[in-house]
Amino acid sequence: MRFRDIIRENAGKVVFLMELLDVVDENGLPTGAVVPREKAHAEGIRHRTSHVWLVRMRAGKLEILLQKRCWTKDSWPGCYDISSAGHIPAGVDFIPSALRELREELGVEAGPEELIFCGDRQICSDSVFYGRPFRDRQYSRVFALWRDQAEGEFQIQKEEIDSVRWMELEACLKAVRQNAIAHCIYPEELEMVRAALMK
Repeated sequence: MRFRDIIRENAGKVVFLMELLDVVDENGLPTGAVVPREKAHAEGIRHRTSHVWLVRMRAGKLEILLQKRCWTKDSWPGCYDISSAGHIPAGVDFIPSALRELREELGVEAGPEELIFCGDRQICSDSVFYGRPFRDRQYSRVFALWRDQAEGEFQIQKEEIDSVRWMELEACLKAVRQNAIAHCIYPEELEMVRAALMK
């Protein structure tokens, strides 16, 4: 449960604030319209997300941190995913949202200057979860963050994440391409991160 979703607790009942997202154009710019998150995914309305891949070097090889989504997620339950990612609430920009998600999901404190811009990408996918269509239209800004930290040192948000694991980047790319692990990772995004860090 996230702090931004709660309005108040009244007589033991939690009252939720609907999570609103900016509707954006093909360049990721807000159009002035907002939409509830559920409607965005039900109808395939373009919105923004921030993605942060935690990286470290071990024995001369680049490793990335994967999160395993908890089994109660409304999409891709139990699948390996980006280290930290999230929808950007209406009126918020990419970097503040990315830093907030890092704190909430992994307990990682970072400054804007630590985020390495890897690029922007658009995601367009259609799936079905729990018998309901899930139409994802994202404009995503991708970052990398150097963080050499043991898996057990992350303070994971149990409502969102089952566990985390470090994986060598090339091995992860191979596993994703061959669907050797349950995942919702795009290999193109891993390649963006690799390219940005090899400059």
